[in-house]
Amino acid sequence: MKFQLRVPAMAALLLVTLLSATGCNRLKARDQLTKGIASFKAAKYEDAINHFQQALDYDPSYDVARLYLATTLASQVVPNLETPENIKTAQRAMDGFQQILSKDPKDKTALQQMASISFNLKKFDDAKNWQKKVIEVDPAAAEAYYTIGVIDWMQSYKNATTILAADGLTDAGDGNPKKSKDACAKLQAQNTNLVNEGLEYLQKAVDNNATYEEAMTYLNLTYRRKADLECGNDAARKADLDKAQEWSDKAMGARKENERKKEEKNKGGVTM
Repeated sequence: MKFQLRVPAMAALLLVTLLSATGCNRLKARDQLTKGIASFKAAKYEDAINHFQQALDYDPSYDVARLYLATTLASQVVPNLETPENIKTAQRAMDGFQQILSKDPKDKTALQQMASISFNLKKFDDAKNWQKKVIEVDPAAAEAYYTIGVIDWMQSYKNATTILAADGLTDAGDGNPKKSKDACAKLQAQNTNLVNEGLEYLQKAVDNNATYEEAMTYLNLTYRRKADLECGNDAARKADLDKAQEWSDKAMGARKENERKKEEKNKGGVTM
């Protein structure tokens, strides 16, 4: 009987000990999070990464620390740099965001970061797919629409310059009416879907942000890519160029409006 009575008592003591240790670890994790945030604000990113990782070591369920760690790692990814170290940092950041998304597939910050890292690694199709997931969560995310449009233009521009070079031409930005029928057919095959999608998403970016000058600039550029596709139809080519110029003018107007708003905001001064 004495032995049987001791078992629950020992179990209770063990439970109290475990709960005490867990509580202590959570306090340590919060302390490391606070130190990590301070290091990040001081631009001491390696220190911040170490603190956030220690916070997770103390409390693996601490999703706030996981988000801070992944975000800090993402900020250290150098665009277009294909070194092992840079790729490792990017992968470590993506692993963190994937863990967050496994619990909440609609976490907008994690989706945006996945899109950004993919773009920086030149994984453009992945970047577009992540941005489309951002749009599913937030249909008014103008930057997501814009980024998809930019990627479409980048891919269509690369296709165009390659095809034109093989035809002995450089891109003149006017629909390149001197290109051969064969070159035009290749441009249609490779760029039609990219151009159509780019125009659609860039227009949605402007629909959600009426003074989105960068989106307007890329609408100008994408209409010039569309002009490449008007094989033998000079009237359609010129109509595309007119639309391109129209968006160029709108971009200039939006830039002036944005500068005006910025000046007005600065004139307001700092309120206490």
